[in-house]
Amino acid sequence: MMAAGPQMRASDDDRDRVASVLREHYAQGRLTVEEFDERLEQLYASRTYGELATLTSDLPDVDLRAMREVAPCPPAKEETVKGRLLAMWGPWAFAVSVNWGIWFAIGMGDDFDFPYPWPLWVMGPWGAILLVATVLMKFGDGRKP
Repeated sequence: MMAAGPQMRASDDDRDRVASVLREHYAQGRLTVEEFDERLEQLYASRTYGELATLTSDLPDVDLRAMREVAPCPPAKEETVKGRLLAMWGPWAFAVSVNWGIWFAIGMGDDFDFPYPWPLWVMGPWGAILLVATVLMKFGDGRKP
């Protein structure tokens, strides 16, 4: 597996290649979880090519060039416009509902003498900003806000 002598020092790249081989053998069922973990511990403690070679000596050869690259984590699913709109307007609706509920409770507790409708100051500016963002999202040039 290694072209250099067994006493030559191994690099981090060499250890990473052997780790790839061990992962491949584990994925194919040649190693148990315990064996895989034990060999990985030994792998990262290894200093020479000879120590690395002993970790795979009882396993069939794997052509590292033919192995597929490990795929990175898939990107998060792209949100739909509907989901993004719900994420924008949901907190607004909740906050407005709570504010109007408080306003209504104050008015009911004061013999139906309702105060100035201050929840409008919560829902108005925030809602206007969300409305502009919604229009841009729906009918804009396709860029994500």
